[in-house]
Amino acid sequence: MSCCAVGCLNRNRRKDGLHFYRIPSSRKPFEAKRRSLWLQAIKRTDWTDEIIGNSRLCSAHFISGEASMDPESPDFVPSLFTYSKQSQCMEARTKLHRFNRKRKWAESICKSSLADTSNRLRAASGSSTREPTTDYEPPECKEEICSNEEDAMIPRAIFSELQVQHNQLLRECDNLRTKCNALKEENEQLKEALGSRRFSFSSIRKNARHFLFFTGLTTIVFEWLLSKLKDSVAVTNRVLSLEDHLLVVLTKLRLGASNTDIAFRFNVTDTVISNILRNWLPIMARTLKPIITWPSRKAILRKMPRCFKKKYRQCRCIIDCAEIFIDRPDNPTARAQTWSNYKHHNTVKYLVGVTPAGAISFLSPGWGGRVSDKEITTKSGFFQLLEPNDVILADHGFLIREDLAAYGATLYIPHFTKGKKRLAAHEVDTSRRLSSLRIHVERVIGRWKQFKILTSVIPLTQVDMLDDMVIVCGALTNLCRSVVVKR
Repeated sequence: MSCCAVGCLNRNRRKDGLHFYRIPSSRKPFEAKRRSLWLQAIKRTDWTDEIIGNSRLCSAHFISGEASMDPESPDFVPSLFTYSKQSQCMEARTKLHRFNRKRKWAESICKSSLADTSNRLRAASGSSTREPTTDYEPPECKEEICSNEEDAMIPRAIFSELQVQHNQLLRECDNLRTKCNALKEENEQLKEALGSRRFSFSSIRKNARHFLFFTGLTTIVFEWLLSKLKDSVAVTNRVLSLEDHLLVVLTKLRLGASNTDIAFRFNVTDTVISNILRNWLPIMARTLKPIITWPSRKAILRKMPRCFKKKYRQCRCIIDCAEIFIDRPDNPTARAQTWSNYKHHNTVKYLVGVTPAGAISFLSPGWGGRVSDKEITTKSGFFQLLEPNDVILADHGFLIREDLAAYGATLYIPHFTKGKKRLAAHEVDTSRRLSSLRIHVERVIGRWKQFKILTSVIPLTQVDMLDDMVIVCGALTNLCRSVVVKR
């Protein structure tokens, strides 16, 4: 639990000696007025009923260190904030000193009045606190003064009645205190039960199957990833823990769920989810991008499966293109540039390179779905990574044989029957062998697309984050066990 005041970093730790207060409710007129004054003092601009209900304010913002229910007290409303001027703080402390002095004066008047009342009761009941003197002469009594005994007993009867009422009130107070303690205990139990039911890191971490379903990671990899990111990211919502922030991002990528869906799961607003994604995704992409690395030829040969070594020992990479659906743009130019004749939808296209061992080694920036395989390969900087004698495996659409030859590399693609009646026997054999090897890249891309965000339709408001999503999903795929069998 942390303080909702702007600029306050206090958290709910017992050693700090802080108290945390709920924002007053609006159920009763008195509480509604107090709530309005509190909200004006805190000066948050993003208040909603849900945020207010989950917010807490620490006692550091009250002059005496405690909130007061007395409307005359300066601590009836919080007044100490990071944006408060020093003169305002001094004035607030002066008001508190004046209030305390006024209260002490009122208490002394009350005590004096009670003492006078007590003395009058004692005098009326015939008792006196003064010692008798030797020269005291009792007055001559007249019989008619005490003729009515009931009149003389009236003060004692009033005192007895007050004492009975006092004892009755004490018993009622004890009963109410007992009920209050029982309700507090029940409240804590309900809070604990509600916390365990709310979707959060703590609610799924103990179930490995559920954790893998929602994140695509094991808890060990999750904690490693969090350790890499925690010093670089900021907590945008104090209701959610740092672990929950990362879980929001991974759930978005793994399930491809809408922001509204994720907000409902975490019991926050859509805006909170959007802010978390925009804060975390660029940092995650920068942190994880080194995992998508272009390995040396020696490193590739060391981990090359046997199925590649026999015919394609020099294979450096297997390439393919992946297209991700997006909503239809309003702008006619953008609509034309993103239209894919192959997918019959508006898409963003990526060039994906996979090593023979099954690791993603290259991811291009996103291009409109209209771009050809050759154009995206040429403009993505892929050729500049090649070395002489490298072998690249691809599909029919990659008409880049001459471009690769300029870098001393060789392209192998399956043969096709265009302009021929049928393929020769050796061409059929070569095509079958290449297709069996290209299955590996399709399996890797298939695992990559287990992050359902890559198979969903991306809203236009999130297209600017798509490159970061693609990089993060690719890096997390590389952290998983390879799909290529080394045999």
